[in-house]
Amino acid sequence: MALRHCRHAGCRNILYTLARYHTATEEKLMNREQPNNPLHGLTLEKILTQLVDHYGWTILACEIDINCFKNDPSIKSSLKFLRKTEWARAKVEKLYISTFS
Repeated sequence: MALRHCRHAGCRNILYTLARYHTATEEKLMNREQPNNPLHGLTLEKILTQLVDHYGWTILACEIDINCFKNDPSIKSSLKFLRKTEWARAKVEKLYISTFS
């Protein structure tokens, strides 16, 4: 929130207080946005990396039947596919939740 310039000291104090209140309220709302979402704050790259570290590519390909996990797998190529294919991303997210929650 931008503070307006005013010569009166009382106005500056009120506007400064409102700006601080507004910022604090936004932070509280951001922290409460998705309290029940176990994936909140995690990137797809972080999710995939943790699954690969935990299972390895071979077992991950058995768990989720996707070619990008089977044929010359890499994080980069898998991310490219998962970002374009919603059903595959949903399977990866579901496996992550069942594994780490």
